[in-house]
Parts: sequence; C-alpha cells; structure tokens
Amino acid sequence: MRPNKNKVSFDKKKDLRWQVWIDTGGTFTDCLALEPTGKLHRMKVLSSSALRGTVGETVSPQEIRVEVKWSVPADFIKGFEFVLLDINHPKVRVERYNPSLSIIKLNKSPAGTIPAGTAFEVRCSEEAPVLAVRLVTGTPAGHSLPDIAMRLATTRGTNALLQRRGAPIAFFITRGFGDILRIGNQQRPELFALDIRKPEPLYQAVAEVPERIAANGTILKPLQLNKLEKEVSRLVESGIRVAAVALMNSYINPEHERQLARFLLKRGFHHVSCSSDLAPFIRLLPRAETAVVDAYLVPVINDYLDRVQTPVNDGRFYVMTSAGGLVQSKSVRAKDSLLSGPAGGVVGAVLAGRSAGFEKLIAFDMGGTSTDVARFDGDYDYVFEHEVGDAHLVAPALAIESVAAGGGSICSFDGTKLQVGPQSAGAQPGPACYGAGGPLTLTDVNLLLGRLDGSRFEIPIGIDCAKHQFDKILELIQQHKDEKVGKEDLLEGFLDIANERMANAIRRISIRKGYDPKDYTLVAFGGAGAQHACAVAEQLSIDTILIPQDASLLSALGLGHAVIERFSERQILQRLDVVQTNISKWIRELEVEAVSTLEKEGVHKDDIEIRRRIVNLRLSDRILCFRLNLTRKCLCRKLSNVNTKPFSVTGSKAVPSKPNQSV
Repeated sequence: MRPNKNKVSFDKKKDLRWQVWIDTGGTFTDCLALEPTGKLHRMKVLSSSALRGTVGETVSPQEIRVEVKWSVPADFIKGFEFVLLDINHPKVRVERYNPSLSIIKLNKSPAGTIPAGTAFEVRCSEEAPVLAVRLVTGTPAGHSLPDIAMRLATTRGTNALLQRRGAPIAFFITRGFGDILRIGNQQRPELFALDIRKPEPLYQAVAEVPERIAANGTILKPLQLNKLEKEVSRLVESGIRVAAVALMNSYINPEHERQLARFLLKRGFHHVSCSSDLAPFIRLLPRAETAVVDAYLVPVINDYLDRVQTPVNDGRFYVMTSAGGLVQSKSVRAKDSLLSGPAGGVVGAVLAGRSAGFEKLIAFDMGGTSTDVARFDGDYDYVFEHEVGDAHLVAPALAIESVAAGGGSICSFDGTKLQVGPQSAGAQPGPACYGAGGPLTLTDVNLLLGRLDGSRFEIPIGIDCAKHQFDKILELIQQHKDEKVGKEDLLEGFLDIANERMANAIRRISIRKGYDPKDYTLVAFGGAGAQHACAVAEQLSIDTILIPQDASLLSALGLGHAVIERFSERQILQRLDVVQTNISKWIRELEVEAVSTLEKEGVHKDDIEIRRRIVNLRLSDRILCFRLNLTRKCLCRKLSNVNTKPFSVTGSKAVPSKPNQSV
C-alpha cells in the first residue's frame, strides 16, 4: 500500500474526542495531541513521570518560589512528590501550587533554607503517558480526563527484557528436551572469546512434560497431566504464576499444548503462552524461545497498559506493533511490541520523506537511549524473525537495526580505551547536566563542545555538573597515560566512537544487503539526530539529509499516521506442484481469516485492503511460508480490483502474474 500524500490515516472528523499519540522512550515520552477543534499540542516529558525546575528562593519553611518552563493550572501538581535532586531530605508532597506567583507549598519543610538554583522535580504517581495527557488537556491529577482516542508506542517490554525485569515463569517442554534453551543453536556470540559466558535462560523453572507427537501430527504418547500435579503445585506455591509451553511438533497438532494450558490455568497459573498460538511453524527452538519471551513480558506489558488505559477509560486505545501497525490494547501480544517505538519512528520518517518528495529513505532515529535505523524504498522492509538483546523471536517486524548510542549513552574510560554505552543514564538520573547526579553522556559532550544551547531545554541544564564528570574522566585517563590529552580532542573522540557505531548500523541495513546508502536520503530525527546527522552522512557518502518538522516528536507523529493492521500467516510443507495447485485457495482462506480479525475490532469490511502478499519458497524438504498483510485503508474508498490470484509459481520463485493493484 502506498499512502496518498494528501491523506492521513487518523480520523479528522470533528467529534468530542481528543486524539493523542504517545511514544514512551527510555528517557523521554513524546506526545502529540489533536483537540476536537483541530488544534495540535506538543508535549515532551521525562519517562520517569517527573517535571523539573530550579528553586528561586525560600519564601517560608514550607513555601518555595520556583523557576520552571512548564505551564500548568493552579494545583495541577497537588499531591506530587517533591524532591531536591542533590539534597537528601524527608519525603514531602506538594500541598498547593500558585502558577501566577510560581510558589509551591509543601506539606512540611524539606530541608530548611534551600539555596537558589537548586534543581528539583515533582514526581507524578501515574505513568508518563498519563502525565503527558494531563498536561496537554490541562486536567489535574484526581480529575477525569476528557474523551480520548489514544495511540501508544512503548519500550517498556524492551527495557524489561534487556534489564531482566520480567515475571518469574515456568517453562514446559516435551520430556527429554528440558535443556533445549540452554543448548540453543550452539552459535557463539563472540567467536574468538576464550571466556565464554552464555546468558542465563529467562525462566526460573523447567518442567518436562510426558507426551509426544509425531512429525505428521499423530499422537505417539498421550499427554499425562496426572504426572504433572505435584510439579505444578510446587511451582504455584513458589509464587510462579506464568508459564510458557512449547511441545514437540505442536505446530502441526496443537492439542496437547491447549490441554496443558487449560490444566495450568485451572491449577492457579494466571497466564500461559503457547508456542503453537504465537509461532505455529516448524523448528522447536525458535517456537520455544518466542513462547518464553512472550510469557516473561506479558505481566509487565499488561500491567503497564492497564495503568495507562484506566485513566483514559475509552475503548479506542491502540498500541503500535513491531511491524508498524496498530492493534487494540486487549489484543496486544508481548512478543509483538518490542520494537513498537522505533516502528513509529519509521512510519514518521516515511511520511516526512515522501512529503518532501523523497522515496528512497534511511530513517535515522537517535533518541536518549539508542539509535534505530531502517531502510525504505517504496515499501517497508520486514523481517519475520528477529533478535532483541539475547532473545530470538518469531514475529513480524520492520527491519530495524538498533545500537546503544543515544543522547543518554554513558561516556567512560575503562583504563585502556574510551567507551560510549551500551549503558544509558536513562530518565533517572539522566545525563550529568540534568543535575541529578548522572554520569557523563553524549548529551554532556555535545553541551561542553558548544553544540547544545542549554537555555532551550524544558528542564534545567547545568554545564558545571557536566564539567565535573568530564574532569573526573580526564583525570583518570591522565593517571593511565603518559601523554597529555586535550579536552576538546577527548570530547571529539567520544563523538567519533558514537558516530562510527551509528554509521555501522546503517551499513548493516544497506551495504550488507546490496544497497548503496549514498543513493538514499538520510531522515534525521529523535532528540539527538540532527546533532550527529552530518558526521554520520559523511562517513556513508550520503549527500542529502532531511530534518523534518517536529523531528524530536516524529515517532509520535508516525503513530498518528499508522494504520490498523494484521498479518495472517500459514506454513505449507508441500512440494511445488501441490503449492501451484492450491496457492489461490490458501490465499483466499488467509484473506477471510485476516478480514474477520479486523472486522471484530470494529473496522468496516469496505475499509479493509490487502496491502501485501509475501510468499517464501525454499529448497525441497525445507519450508514454504507465505504471509498476508492487511491494513485499514488510508484512502476511504473500496478497492474493486484486488488481484485474487496474485502469484504464478515457476521454478523456485513466486512472481506476481499482474502488477500489484493495491493502492
């Protein structure tokens, strides 16, 4: 599907709802909100749900005059926790706020007389997206929000996976395969490493299931649930309430997995992720890995979405998937949400590039925690298996390459060499210049080099804090090196490391796949993208850079232009002659399946179009897998000429028999 440049995918009809698009990153949460009148609001808040400012003067032991750049109604921050960032003090809360006098009254004195210029923050107990909505709508905490249609992208699942903060889970696998995830595919992540340290599996316990299904789907050994009673009781008593199930050959016969799931739910488990539902394809290892990741993240994702959706209290709540489409929050699967934020950025980059007349684009999204890059050449590039950290997933996703180089990436010296990342200062404490005791980061480096104007930030910026952290690194280097290192050379060195890492990410999505990056336009966005775009483009011989309007909010803008979308997939293990005879029938069945899914979510059948048909053919005895991609139409008219027999199969390739007539 190629969107009409003059059309957008969100509903512009005047109604009583606000339309809100929010992307929650590791450091900042970006928000665009469209009033019912059509007025667009922009908002950027810390993902820690905090507003920051500086102390002007102490009026009384409980009253402080503050200097802030945020504008809120009277008593908007009533009940928020008040924290002085570099002073220890008892826990205090905001009792009253007078915006005309810029005076905060606290329920008790925090620390006597507070020096002028001291950085502080007021922390909201609600999630950052809710705080952003309250700010743009002017709705104080404790008051009901107006009617809202929300679209959300979040890195909550990604961060939980990378930081190992998921739920404790049990892994149920066919007897004899209990160590399959420890063995993995036996590939070494670092080929020449002598000290090999394999990551620990995500599960806390493994249970081997007495059952066996043959490769043709027949039952060789019936499922014996009675032999699992004691093991399941022990797991429940230990506090494990989430399970991942992956049984041998369940992709062709899922009955044992379904029986086991029902059994576990009756015995006290709250959620069960079955591999046959998540990835109904051959190969036990990827199915098992996908089920474990999904189970590990389900409580994290669901709890987060509940906390965001409850104040919104509206059925029109959609979440961006890793494939760049929208699904209702109740239909979100954890394994499909890990790249939701970067996917929104790709959609926004394509919108910006096409609006400027460019079709061949490289999206360069440099945020606070990471940099995400993707290639676009007339259509989105997809992958159907991808990795996030140590986890391998079978799930459709936009082909996005991520590297740990963002504005919050920590700059350090390990005694031998300079390092940038992969650790990030995040939203709390944030870069050193944020004044909360954070380390030196790329944001501090750019500030010290004069490439940033601290007065333009919405939060207080202290260059002295950045200088202090930089001097500590400089002193450490001089202790290990005989020669004197220039301050500016050292700062430029940190930038060179980050720029090279980001350029390499672009090479992986272009040169390594046979595409020359100099033929593309670099769309630079994210909070830090414009600062590094020229240096990255120079390394890749790219001569055209596009910095769109709302560059730091482009992922949120992409959410507003995304479409409701579903992938319908089926694996066919048949010879080519059988495929040639039946492919049209299979495609029609997939059409019915996908259309039905969208209709159940309230999308009218006339507003549904088949955007893309993908057929993967492999050599004999391997896998044939094809996918059908449906979306809600961007153009509000019925397509009457969708090709229902799109493929004529010859040799080992599938070729369209007619040009794709989808718009």
